[in-house]
Amino acid sequence: MADRRGRRDAGQVAIEYLGFIPVLLIVAMAGIQIGAVAYAAEQAGTAARAGARAASLRQDAQQACAAAVSGGISVSCARTEHGDSVEVTATVRIPKIIWGLGDATRTATMPLDH
Repeated sequence: MADRRGRRDAGQVAIEYLGFIPVLLIVAMAGIQIGAVAYAAEQAGTAARAGARAASLRQDAQQACAAAVSGGISVSCARTEHGDSVEVTATVRIPKIIWGLGDATRTATMPLDH
């Protein structure tokens, strides 16, 4: 009787594991998505600082923003002057892994060079 029961349970662990694989994949993909969000935010901050630095020297902020980010990432920068300082806002599209989370936006302010 014990021999027959052992054969009926054979493969049960494998079937349970197959049912758990989608959960593991979703958790892994969510971790990758969180990394993509952090990377986009870091790139937006770098672009904003580079753009503000260039704008404070009366150079092209958009070109400096684009040169500051890694290849394959598109960035748009907006420049605003406030008296004796300039503010640059950089926007980077967050890569879609599972969810489309929009854009990462960072702002940097620098004094104008007189």
